[in-house]
Amino acid sequence: MTAIYRQLTATLFFVFACVVSGQDDVTVRQDWEAVFAKFDAVGTIVVVDERKGAAGSYVFNLERAKTQLSPASTFKIPHALFALDAGVLRDEFQVIPWDGVKRGYEAWNRDQTLRSSMRHSVVWVYQTFEKALGEEREREYLKKIAYGNADPTGESPFWVEGNLAISAYEQIDFLQRLYRNKLPFSVANQRLVKDVMLLGAGSDWILRGKTGWSGTVGWWVGWVERPEGSVFFALNIDTPNRVDDLFKREAIARQILESLDALPKKPEE
Repeated sequence: MTAIYRQLTATLFFVFACVVSGQDDVTVRQDWEAVFAKFDAVGTIVVVDERKGAAGSYVFNLERAKTQLSPASTFKIPHALFALDAGVLRDEFQVIPWDGVKRGYEAWNRDQTLRSSMRHSVVWVYQTFEKALGEEREREYLKKIAYGNADPTGESPFWVEGNLAISAYEQIDFLQRLYRNKLPFSVANQRLVKDVMLLGAGSDWILRGKTGWSGTVGWWVGWVERPEGSVFFALNIDTPNRVDDLFKREAIARQILESLDALPKKPEE
């Protein structure tokens, strides 16, 4: 009886729940709780589907979706734009010399480019941007794009150890502006950053995004481009088991995106 009641409750939430909370009208997907439970995860996801005939905004765990948290390495997306705009980084071909410090990830222990530093989430590269830009210029850029609380103070890297924070809803807003080349940067630089965010593609879809991990919270944000429109997503979860929890970020988001036919289902092995 309990199982039937839970299933009925989830269905009623899905069908009837339209919430007005300072955001646009959004459908609460309480049924997505089952996906988070499957992976023993606590978190939230916001999905904005702009496809023709399927448009809608969806959320699981509304209050958390409005809560600002450390962006961790998802901040590499705007940070790359800051560096390009300021001339700290010339283009995707510029080599960023390794400082010779051995770190725990082998891919970090070599010279980098913008593309490799984004793909391997090389923190020390973006710390060189942080040093070159300085706190005041970082703050100016953050305010210029209305990114989270726009606070670059605290320990370095400030997007992991410091005070910068952003909500899942704010992540979606930023991604939508980047997708449309509506950020206050050159169109060329916005297109370049989108290019290095590429994660996968098929005959009728392109996936762009970035993961992040603060040590306690894991992120996956991005969008799927389809011929009929794009689907934006921002997920964050708690990571009490640290690295053992990191696979859950993409696993949960992918299952939800697949259920919406935004991403094709992976063939079973």
